[in-house]
Amino acid sequence: MNADGLMYFPKGFMWGTATSAYQIEGAWSEDGKGVSIWDTFSHMTGKTARGATGEIAADHYHRLSEDLHIMRDLGLNTYRFSISWPRVFSEGAGQVNPAGLAFYDRLVDGLLENHIQPMVTLYHYDLPQALHNQGGWVNRKVAQYFGDYAHEVAHKLGDRVTHWITHNEPWVVAFLGYFTGQHAPGIQDPVAALQVTHHLLLSHGYAVEAIRSEQRQPGKIGIALNLSPIYPASENEEDLQAALRIDSLQNRLTLDPLFRGAYPEDLKQRLGDLFPSVPPEDLKVISTPIDFLGINYYTRQVVRSDPDFPLFQGVPTMPSGNEYSQMWEIYPRGIYDLLSRVWSDYHPASIIVTENGVPVPDGLDFDERVRDYRRIRYLSDHLQEVYRAIQDQVPVGGYLVWSLLDNFEWALGYDMRFGLVYVDFETKKRKIKDSGYWFKQVIANNGLQKSLPYPFNKEDPGFGN
Repeated sequence: MNADGLMYFPKGFMWGTATSAYQIEGAWSEDGKGVSIWDTFSHMTGKTARGATGEIAADHYHRLSEDLHIMRDLGLNTYRFSISWPRVFSEGAGQVNPAGLAFYDRLVDGLLENHIQPMVTLYHYDLPQALHNQGGWVNRKVAQYFGDYAHEVAHKLGDRVTHWITHNEPWVVAFLGYFTGQHAPGIQDPVAALQVTHHLLLSHGYAVEAIRSEQRQPGKIGIALNLSPIYPASENEEDLQAALRIDSLQNRLTLDPLFRGAYPEDLKQRLGDLFPSVPPEDLKVISTPIDFLGINYYTRQVVRSDPDFPLFQGVPTMPSGNEYSQMWEIYPRGIYDLLSRVWSDYHPASIIVTENGVPVPDGLDFDERVRDYRRIRYLSDHLQEVYRAIQDQVPVGGYLVWSLLDNFEWALGYDMRFGLVYVDFETKKRKIKDSGYWFKQVIANNGLQKSLPYPFNKEDPGFGN
């Protein structure tokens, strides 16, 4: 910490927010957009809280200009967004939809006009329904279709976009979509989940090649993984071994093939015939070097041994006496442990925290202000741990808050608010929350105060209006 009480981040540090297409765009069937698996899934009875869908969401598609102004007002230098595959290819392959691609062309131009660098995510859960009808991610051909889609988007935007993310959280896509069935397409098949994991990673490799073939300026390509540090519930050997087994499925299943060109041998042995047969040439494609690793961190897992739990003999627990959000335990130390472990074990060229945030039950007070102090504390505590990792020489190049706007939170509908900007889902009116103004100050300083200046005085310079 410096004499002025600030923890300064490296020069050129990326400060931003993240969103995804289906969660904020709306306009689900406009301008030639095709149907996605989330359009289908959210319309099924009982699949989402209160029957919510992303048909309108935060209406970002029609409020692009307003949202760009908000980003500028927050002082963001980076904005991570995802492209809707079925908005670009209505059927997932074949004929490009010019109107859909034009929306992202306008978005990229608008960001650059406001001195915000675009970070494009090509896939954030919304597979075209037409491709699901052909088997979805279980079908190996879909991986090649994804490469074709990446090629087309990079051809259109590659002269301006410098940061690309192929996939967001392939583990979630595979296991929540094809194993537990909590997410679209709602399948419950462990063999399919493992096959999907492989095809997602294979499609990542195809996309890296496609983007690099189309770039007209130096750019960086990566992937965003949902990772959690796994801790044993006790120092007993049984719990220690259970934590290692869960780690092989939760973290190493994606990290090892990407950075080591092989799936974890202990996991393959444990799963036996359930694990798909993988051609060696696939692993060469998957392990194509990338320029950065995106890490999405929200919480840790604490695991205890349970001999009755199939295959892995371990189950997550919820430690008592700790703080919890509406969804998870709040554990800031976990992001430091995770960043340090990934750097030590895998040495990615660079790391970007591509998502970090917390759901807080907030709302407009009588004076039209959103006093979400708990979110500020969460973000501040986690940023202090990111700073500590950087001081320990972990090459973290950016930090993106999930999320810019309150949005459709998948199966949880609109009950969970993650945004730095409050959205009234009836009127779509936006209002920057106190956390947004706090983050604006962090960006302006390129540094963090250890003690939180809260409650804010709205007359303070930099707070906003």
